[in-house]
Amino acid sequence: MNWKTEWKNLLWIVLIFIGCFYLPVGYQRFDNAMLEAFHLVKWYAQEHVLLCLVPAFFIAGAIGVFVSQASVMKYLGAGANKFLAYGVASVSGTILAVCSCTILPLFAGIYRMGAGLGPATAFLYSGPAINVLAIVLTASVLGPKMGIARGVGAVIFSIVIGILMAFIFRKDDQAKAAIPMVMPEDEVIRPLWQNGLYFFSMVGILVFANWGKPQDPNGTWAVIHASKWLLTSGFAIAFALILVLWFNLKAWKVITTGFVVAISAWAFPAQPIIAFTLGFIGLAVITSLDKGEGGRWFSSSWDFAKQILPLLLIGVFIAGALLGRVGHEGLIPSEWVAMAVGGNSLRANFFASFAGAFMYFATLTEVPILQGLIGSGMGQGPALALLLAGPALSLPNMLVIRSVLGTKKTIVFVCLVIVMATVSGVIFGTFF
Repeated sequence: MNWKTEWKNLLWIVLIFIGCFYLPVGYQRFDNAMLEAFHLVKWYAQEHVLLCLVPAFFIAGAIGVFVSQASVMKYLGAGANKFLAYGVASVSGTILAVCSCTILPLFAGIYRMGAGLGPATAFLYSGPAINVLAIVLTASVLGPKMGIARGVGAVIFSIVIGILMAFIFRKDDQAKAAIPMVMPEDEVIRPLWQNGLYFFSMVGILVFANWGKPQDPNGTWAVIHASKWLLTSGFAIAFALILVLWFNLKAWKVITTGFVVAISAWAFPAQPIIAFTLGFIGLAVITSLDKGEGGRWFSSSWDFAKQILPLLLIGVFIAGALLGRVGHEGLIPSEWVAMAVGGNSLRANFFASFAGAFMYFATLTEVPILQGLIGSGMGQGPALALLLAGPALSLPNMLVIRSVLGTKKTIVFVCLVIVMATVSGVIFGTFF
């Protein structure tokens, strides 16, 4: 008998027992926090898993199967042209209206395909941070200065963070840079423009299915929002044609799935998510049963889902318990947050950056939250600090990043975001 192991087991049993014995069930704040945790998980499952994560998993899986490793190495690899690599990664978020969690499958896909740590982390930050809709909404609600500062700051942030990550862990990138020298050329199955349209159609589905409702009911964004499901359908039809013509999926299977989706859209016009869900269920069935590229695509997508989704749901549950939802209390009183971010001191900016990094913000929700905090006395500097740290990071996001990059790189990435957001907030608060 290994007594050392047995004593460890006994210690765990005792600690778990004490935790259960003194579980604060019956205390209003604890009970409410647990309820908020389940509410947030339910909301996340309803609003983000089907509309955001499922398309993102399929896109990430497609990156792993249909994008050649040589191409990723050429444009985003450790030995790629730095100006091109960071330029592409830093503006990627302008076409992706995604949150800090939806970007994760895409980030994991390009990183595993050989992208350098610097460009990959620049992409990881820029995806949710440089969201055109969010920046426009920030400017219209919080003022043009805040909107411009957020947009410019996010682009600069992504490049600087990527460069610093690449410098700090340069030995890892040097090892990656040597790989293409001995890598055989990938077989070209179809032209680049066909793959480009294939990814463009999937990104179109992801973007328009998640197009948020703007505050101005008469603007261009509102017109697009009113037609979001029509636009999503157009991209879906183009996607279906591409799968049949260029990816050799059986036409009758794709047509059958399309027919089911059309019938459900006609039967439930007020709940388009039903048709959307059925479409992806059909895609999963078709690809999973395919013996060729389609089967490998599904397998790759499923691997990402297995790795990422459980960690995200656990993280969302913990975030809900600690911070609650907007307008609802978790374990940490909202008054503490409001008091801590008042003024433009270094402490206020750091707290805003730190709290924002661990909170979960769905796409565009950070703006009305900040509007309320500014009304309660939050300074301009801490507001910008939260805008730069919050949408790009969250507790669920960190758990998944750790599974991809490891603990050390994740800690450094999070610390860089918090420190840079704090410094930016102090500078902005000083001048504005």
